[in-house]
Amino acid sequence: MSWELVAGLETHVELSTKTKIFCSCTTEFGGEPNTHCCPVCVGLPGTLPKLNEKVVEYAVKAGLATNCSIRNISKMDRKNYVYPDLPKAYQISQYDKPLCEGGYVELNSGKKININRIHIEEDAGKLVHQRGDIYIDYNRGGVPLIEIVTEPDFRSMDEVVEYVEKLRLIMKYTGVSDVKMQEGSLRCDVNISVRKQGEKKYGTRTEIKNMNSINFIAKAMEYEFRRQIDVLESGGEIEQETRRYDSGLNITESMRGKEDADDYRYFREPDLVTISISDEQIDRCKKSLPELPQQRLKRFVEVLGLPVDDAELLIKYQKVADYFEEASAGVESPKTVSNYILSQIFRRFSTESEKEEFNISIPPEYLSVLVILAEKKKITSQVARNTLEKMLDEGKTALSFISEEDMQGVDEDDLRRLCQEAVDANEKAAAEYLAGKEKAIGAIIGFIMKYSKGKADAALAAQIVKEIITKEI
Repeated sequence: MSWELVAGLETHVELSTKTKIFCSCTTEFGGEPNTHCCPVCVGLPGTLPKLNEKVVEYAVKAGLATNCSIRNISKMDRKNYVYPDLPKAYQISQYDKPLCEGGYVELNSGKKININRIHIEEDAGKLVHQRGDIYIDYNRGGVPLIEIVTEPDFRSMDEVVEYVEKLRLIMKYTGVSDVKMQEGSLRCDVNISVRKQGEKKYGTRTEIKNMNSINFIAKAMEYEFRRQIDVLESGGEIEQETRRYDSGLNITESMRGKEDADDYRYFREPDLVTISISDEQIDRCKKSLPELPQQRLKRFVEVLGLPVDDAELLIKYQKVADYFEEASAGVESPKTVSNYILSQIFRRFSTESEKEEFNISIPPEYLSVLVILAEKKKITSQVARNTLEKMLDEGKTALSFISEEDMQGVDEDDLRRLCQEAVDANEKAAAEYLAGKEKAIGAIIGFIMKYSKGKADAALAAQIVKEIITKEI
């Protein structure tokens, strides 16, 4: 029997404000437990919240960047539940009048993942489980969030992974969030069900809570998909419930029965005024948006002539893409700049977070000068590569390491003589090349680079060598 996956995501994104949503406490990550909170954060009697205006602005930007409509009149609501991570026994969120509605994120296939709503709310505190005891850290309580809720449009794990990666980039590019998943700045709840292929009715869903790793999201969905199929094919029924993912065992396990909206007894938050946003304010937010990742990708490919794979790697890290743009100014081939970044420079960064930060010792104009020297044949590609290594080591310009002798290169007549010598000295490689083994020419080029001390133009040398070999047959 063939089964189909049906999934929707609720993505919580911490906003990059300096202070919390309803008070002036810092949103800085970490700190000693319960040092970044105040009476408002922990809901002491007599305290009153005051909505942070920047939270609304960031939420509007997130909505516009994901093609949402922005509601001019909105409000805050109380979502009631008794749990120790929220001491006042309710969370201030939005229910029936969310700030943003009806957007989408487009996948590479052209499929649109529809966004039902984006609303603002406060984060809860954190429960710390140690040796059978439970401790509560309220530092995170009151940190501003947006919750981005999709329709159940996902039909594969790959679609979910692509969506999360694209959403993460959009939030980062707009400056709405630092989206550091390892710090909980972006967390996903996955609602997942299965149904027989061809059926229209949705199956009973389960929700996998609070995943902050794209890899874990995919693994948890794969397990839960198989688990639900096993239950149904064994004659059982799926219970609507909330589950957690155990990464050590690679399983999902039940946490509690799943509540519906009615169970939370939402009602209007009486301590906060109505949120009113004019069309002029929305328009200002729209004009302040930067070029979004997919727009930048298209420009890199269509205007700068990069292969799609190169462009996708560059835009994945905003600081890398910015560096590439600046280094490409004035060069004939931006692809050359891309090659240096994605090969030599990237080799110096072993982790994703290091690439995100992209702390590099040379400014982009230094790389630009090096590329221009190579393009004008002042230096060979080999000299350029060697020079770049020294530049990255010491943070100095290319001309700090390139001598006049390096910039002279090899005269073409001398290069032709050297190519002939190389072919004569590597008869076996020449014969293999003629027999159709393209890579065999590498041995001959290696001979030339060795005896020219890296000064020869490798591309021109390869062209001359091919001419010599084919003429001699």
